[in-house]
Amino acid sequence: MTLAEILKDSNYKLTQFQQTHIQQLEANIFIKEVRGKNAPYVKCLVRKKDIKVTPEEAIRQLYLLVLHQDYNYPLDRIELEHAVSFGRQKKRADIVLFDKQDTRAIYLIVELKKPKLKDGKEQLKSYCNATGAPIGVWTNGDSISYYHRKDPNYFEDISAIPNANEKLSDILSERWTIKDLEEKDKLVTEKKSLKDLILEMEDEVLANAGVDVFEELFKLIFTKLYDEMESVRNKTRHLVFRNYGDTETELKEKIQNLFEKANKKWEGVFSEDERIRLTPSHLSVCVSSLQDVKLFNSNLDVVDEAFEYLINKSSKGEKGQYFTPRYVIDMCVKMLNPQADETIIDTAAGSCGFPVHSIFHVWEQIFKEKGLDKSHLFTAEEKPVECTDYVQNNVFAIDFDEKAVRVARTLNLIAGDGQTNVLHLNTLDYERWDEKTDDTNWQDTYFTGWKNLRKHRAEKDSNRDFNFDVLMANPPFAGDIKESRILAKYELGKKPNGKYQTKVGRDILFIERNLDFLKPGGRMAVVLPQGRFNNSSDKIIREYIAEHCRILAVVGLHGNVFKPHTGTKTSVLFIQKWDDDLCPKVDDYPIFFATMQEPSKDNSGEKIFVKKSDFPKAKTAHINADDDKVADPIDHYNELPENTDEYLLDTHGHLIVKHDLYNHDGLTENGIAEAFIEFAKKEQLSFVGK
Repeated sequence: MTLAEILKDSNYKLTQFQQTHIQQLEANIFIKEVRGKNAPYVKCLVRKKDIKVTPEEAIRQLYLLVLHQDYNYPLDRIELEHAVSFGRQKKRADIVLFDKQDTRAIYLIVELKKPKLKDGKEQLKSYCNATGAPIGVWTNGDSISYYHRKDPNYFEDISAIPNANEKLSDILSERWTIKDLEEKDKLVTEKKSLKDLILEMEDEVLANAGVDVFEELFKLIFTKLYDEMESVRNKTRHLVFRNYGDTETELKEKIQNLFEKANKKWEGVFSEDERIRLTPSHLSVCVSSLQDVKLFNSNLDVVDEAFEYLINKSSKGEKGQYFTPRYVIDMCVKMLNPQADETIIDTAAGSCGFPVHSIFHVWEQIFKEKGLDKSHLFTAEEKPVECTDYVQNNVFAIDFDEKAVRVARTLNLIAGDGQTNVLHLNTLDYERWDEKTDDTNWQDTYFTGWKNLRKHRAEKDSNRDFNFDVLMANPPFAGDIKESRILAKYELGKKPNGKYQTKVGRDILFIERNLDFLKPGGRMAVVLPQGRFNNSSDKIIREYIAEHCRILAVVGLHGNVFKPHTGTKTSVLFIQKWDDDLCPKVDDYPIFFATMQEPSKDNSGEKIFVKKSDFPKAKTAHINADDDKVADPIDHYNELPENTDEYLLDTHGHLIVKHDLYNHDGLTENGIAEAFIEFAKKEQLSFVGK
């Protein structure tokens, strides 16, 4: 019998273990008849007796092999089902390892009974506190966590456990380069997300730390990004954002100094005199949680996810503005195909997903033209001057939420290597921009970006019309604009009889405002509520759009895409502004319609990831268009191992969200974006194949 069969339908997995250990244990399994039923048994390495192989026992026996063969701990220092006293009550710890010198003292405890991290960690903490064990390990065979118990309140993450010939201090003082971080990145080795780690930190220390959680975690992520970038550009440099056995006070001083260097390089995110406000003990726990995570990868999606969670929690959701999932952004970028000589803006930028992913799209083109390879540390490496020139001169973003702007500026400062055009302005209320732009405090941060934005105005002294090539945005849906002063500036603020309305949906005004930003022939992708395409009351909006531009495509997104924040059904509208050269006006033309079939998230808003076993059965996107107008997406299958439930990983070792919007680097099937590109070539649209 195989271990995969034994673990089937349980919460335990085998992904943390080497194949040699799995094969060794499987070779020792035998079938034993008990009370007339056959069951798998194995002779336990420690207890020296036959033990039934349940899912939990399978993981325990495998971890015994790890402790004994990989870490060289003798079996006589190990005890299973060790009784731990809690007053009159006794509980049994799965695996305990006794100290080498004091054979009665417990050195390490392994918890397997609780297959979910939160439950397992609580159980593990209680065992460590009751016994005084300094090291704890939790695993369910898929994820794994290592902890150093500093005192009853603080359990710090550590990157591994010592082997039999090492001390804990050896692990803590080991110097790391960026290469070590690549090899030991806990997002890959421990199968965790940065959001998971933030939730742990909130539970452990931040909830009662008396600080603004968003601000303090933002500072730490900001500082760690700087530390990683410095080490990517000097591969022999030792990472500073680590606890190398420092005292808590020494560690805080070290991290504060690093933050100040980052703040000097990437100005305009924090004030010049800003300090880290966590106590030394709280900071120590947070650093240990983050130090083994590699934030930089090819598209910054690791840090994106963390910022999305933090901002939604602190402010975004209240304003009805939700971050666009990165796979939706990538579909839009692929379909609109921004080029290095074109300008792009996002007028409701959030954390700047559309501009940042447009930057990656253009950078890849530049790299390809220069014959350069794109590494997994692409975003942190020094790039050709054309790459930074593009970010500093052609990429713009605006948002009215100050926290989101600071996150967006961080990501763009990294991309632009110290410069950015992300501005804190109210896109709809352009008449009052001068009140902001004349403010000296505002200018201290945003003047360079504002000076660059003014160059793209259609008229020298007007903030209404601009000449951008590409605009992509997901404007906030919630809330109506009621100020007559603002409504009077918009055609869509009027009723069919020409009189102005008393209130208009925010997203409706964004449609008109966004078109003001585009030059003739410019193109746009905008996320809108599904009702704007269907409701009879919104006919005037559809007529306004058709009058000013060619409707290129409408892509219906699944209802789960924006969960857990909202279940609003949405679609993405793609248009190109009429222009005699780039998009000559015609009365009748085909439109590309497509509907997303894969939900990408479950009903609770958790992402669904591609499994290798799912992949051969994956369906192409369902295209709602006449065959003579739209090319069908091409089926694309890779040969993958059968009968495995392991997840498919991208080239950076990260999970792939299960969607049908586009082909993920050749690993999944062609989808809606590829089908649209074929349609666009057939229609000879101006921006395809540039």
